[in-house]
Amino acid sequence: MSSPIEWLEWVKRIQAIAQTGLTYSKDVYDLERYEQLRALSIEILENYTDVGMDKIKLHFGSETGYATPKVDIRGVVFQEGKILLVREKADNAWALPGGWADIGYSPSEVVVKEIEEESGLITTSKRILAVLDKKFHHHPPEQYHVYKIFIQCDIVSGDPKGGLETLEVGFFDRREIPALSLERNTPTQIQTMFQFLDDPQKAVIID
Repeated sequence: MSSPIEWLEWVKRIQAIAQTGLTYSKDVYDLERYEQLRALSIEILENYTDVGMDKIKLHFGSETGYATPKVDIRGVVFQEGKILLVREKADNAWALPGGWADIGYSPSEVVVKEIEEESGLITTSKRILAVLDKKFHHHPPEQYHVYKIFIQCDIVSGDPKGGLETLEVGFFDRREIPALSLERNTPTQIQTMFQFLDDPQKAVIID
């Protein structure tokens, strides 16, 4: 029997094929078939998850062009041997500050903006620590294929405070990490970030 992760990956691939076909195909019959593939992917998700049909249509139906992974950018900030985390309003759990990459912003600009909005701290980007494919890292299943970019940043100024999407801000020792927002980051990922604190020459992690 297939695992939940396997069938969800199949659904995402079906949707990606349909989306790309709808973008580039000119044949009316092929377009109809790609629409049927997209409808099938939506039906499977609706039947095997608790996400409603309308919400799935909104996600899948709004995606156009060649299907590519979404990009999630996370800021890694250390202070006195501790790592910066913010408590998310969405699930009341903790995460590295960050979010989806924004059109018109470079990765460095995104991470600096997200850290300021979610923690109140002004930072400058320093270096990329990791580029990870979310499917390899024990996150809860989701309909998107996501790449996660972890960027280390240094504090310039500011006072820690919550923002529109965050309740509070804290710096945590590696042995005292609070309950994490697993959609955004895993315990293993947080501990991996501490390896870069221990070894500033550690090579960037890919995948």
